[in-house]
Amino acid sequence: MTSRREPRLADAAEIAAEQGLTPARITGLYTGRAENAVGETFPEPVDKRGRARLWDHAEVTEWFAHRAPARLTEHAPPSLDPETLLNAADASRYLGYKNANQVTTFVRDHPGYFPEPDVVEEKGTVESPYRRQLWKVRTLQEWMATRPGRGRRAGVKEAPPLPDVPVDGDPDELLGASQAATLLGYKSVGSFSSSLSQGNLPLLQTTDGVAEEGRQKGRRRWTRRRILQQAAQRSKK
Repeated sequence: MTSRREPRLADAAEIAAEQGLTPARITGLYTGRAENAVGETFPEPVDKRGRARLWDHAEVTEWFAHRAPARLTEHAPPSLDPETLLNAADASRYLGYKNANQVTTFVRDHPGYFPEPDVVEEKGTVESPYRRQLWKVRTLQEWMATRPGRGRRAGVKEAPPLPDVPVDGDPDELLGASQAATLLGYKSVGSFSSSLSQGNLPLLQTTDGVAEEGRQKGRRRWTRRRILQQAAQRSKK
């Protein structure tokens, strides 16, 4: 069985800094929850640090995302070529978020909510690799047009089913994220990507190649052998 990841906890000060608010405003959203409309009730704390309330960071971030603050619905992004690529920080600012890490938080904590990057670049060195995710302005514009006020995003299609991937295929064949998700037993590419970004799949932190053409260009690839080794490791937990 896989071990359940402990939620990341955050106090009012940390949440306020990410959302461009004050700690007092976060406290007010919680203490005034009884007056909020149905579906807008601020999450309950899950723990305490001294007298400070602690919330599940992912749960609070999702609440803010679904609440669609007025400053975002009124935000007019700068005029850019739709094919322009923006990194996570620039994408956050383009979308009107004060917190430059907002897109990173969406991708990490809410798989399936935010669009997959259009380009993933492998950077750094062999000893210290890192990835840079890039989104086209067109992709961000499409997301803005369907961003939720509450609940699911209107007009968003269900994610396509994962492909059937044979376990006994060529062990050196390079496979992408959707194929890896299938072999590892995930229900979606989003849940696989989230687990990968959280460090739960250590063998896949090393890539065996990247896609060289098409819409997938620059995205990571792993051999079937490596993916199955990771699957075997997960099954032992």
